[in-house]
Parts: sequence; C-alpha cells; structure tokens
Amino acid sequence: MNEQAKTRAEKPKVGQPSKAPPSKTEGGAPSVGEGITIRKCSALQEFHACVELQREIWEEEDLELEPSTMFVVASITGGQALGAFEGGKLVGFTMAVVGVRNGVAYLHSHQTGVSAAYRDRGVGRMLKLFQRDDALARGIRLVEWTFDPLEMKNAHFNLNRLGAICRRYLPNLYGVTTSPLHRGIDTDRLVAEWQLDSPRVIAAIQDLAPTASHAPATIDVPAEVELLKQDEKKTREVQGRAREEFTELFARGYAAIGVRRESKGSAYLLAPWSDF
Repeated sequence: MNEQAKTRAEKPKVGQPSKAPPSKTEGGAPSVGEGITIRKCSALQEFHACVELQREIWEEEDLELEPSTMFVVASITGGQALGAFEGGKLVGFTMAVVGVRNGVAYLHSHQTGVSAAYRDRGVGRMLKLFQRDDALARGIRLVEWTFDPLEMKNAHFNLNRLGAICRRYLPNLYGVTTSPLHRGIDTDRLVAEWQLDSPRVIAAIQDLAPTASHAPATIDVPAEVELLKQDEKKTREVQGRAREEFTELFARGYAAIGVRRESKGSAYLLAPWSDF
C-alpha cells in the first residue's frame, strides 16, 4: 500500500509515548505536531480504530482492507502497530511486518496513514521517527515501504525529509484496486529503502542535509499530474514513461536520491549507488 520537525528535544524510551515538543508558532497558534502522542497500539479497540482510519483514508472495499487481526499479528511477531493519538483519538497509524533478506531482518512498513484533518502537521514524520527509534533499539537497521512514483509530495517526504533512497520499481504491485486514490490505474510502486543509522538518514532527520538540486540523471514528473489523475489515459502515459525511465536507470545501478521542484513540475534526482 502507500506510505503517506526538527529533531525532537528528547529521545523517548522505546515503547513509551513520544510527544511533540511544546513549541508555538507566531501569534500563539499550535505548532507542528503539538498535542499529538505517538505510541504502540496494544488494545483491540486501538487495532479496530486503525482499520476504521484505513477505511477513511483509502476508501477501499472491505475485501481489500487489512483486518484488525493483521494489526494484532504485526504487533506480536516483531512488527509494529503504531498509533498517533490526540488525547484518546487515533489520528494516524503505521503498520509494519518483519521481512528477512540475505539472512538479515528488516521491517516492511506496509501502511502509514493520517486522518485528513491532521495532515501537514508533522504527524507522518513523528510516526516514522518513532518507527526508527523502535527498530534501532531492537537491532533492526533497515525499513522499507512502497509509494506511488507519481505522488510527488510523498516522494519529497521519503527522499528529502527522511533520507530514504529508491533502487527498485515494481509494476502494478497490488493490481488495480477499488480505492479512488489509485484512480483505476496500475499500482506501480517505488521501494523506499531507509537505512536507519546511515549518515544520509541521520543528516536528513536532523534537517542538516543540503537541499537536493543536481544529479547525473533526472526523471521529470509534470506539474499537471494532479489534473492528469482525472484523465486515466493521460495518467497511464505519464506512468508508462516513468516506468521505462526508472527501470532503465535502476538496471544501470542508479538510485533515486532526492526530488527537485521545478517550474514545470518536479524531478527525481538519480545517481550511481552502491552499498560497497
């Protein structure tokens, strides 16, 4: 599915609630994330609340919703079921499951969602930072998730704000779903790799990374992509071009390392990348 602040003043104990710092904007208005607490979900009613929020965000038919039992399983098998709460109200969540690659455990973050009324308040970033703290405390150094390559706000958040990179493109990963957010087109996805203790990620989450501007290769996404989403044929054309370009560059050893805003839209920035 889709994944949709400066460094916190104090690192919370893992498994304990994490609260946003009590800062204020000019004029005394609530600041980013104020009043929101991040913690692990543990009670059945909290898992049920995650399902209801999932229904609100993606608007899928019941057959495609992750049931509350999946959240229960994730929470007791080494995965994560994390909630963002305002008082007792769930306003966002993250659900992750355990994966193993080359004998090493990692987390696949299957869903992150925030209620529409609480977006652009830093709630998603708070959830991801809590996810990182919890994973590192358990010796897990990698979290991955997928996102729509045409959702440039998500791309900016994942690559620029969190410091993730992308080296894999998965065509029509989930098939065509009933969610209106998926617009009836193929669910192509980029895989975000979040190397939790890498210098790149540490710099990004501490807001020390320079703004991405140049790279050896770019992939353009037009500014009118939001309008194109109302036209299935045109959206498919944009998606098809992006699919070809990502696939070619990834095969040549490139990684998507950032997003640059342009007058005509946005551009993914790609550069040669190796773990060695």
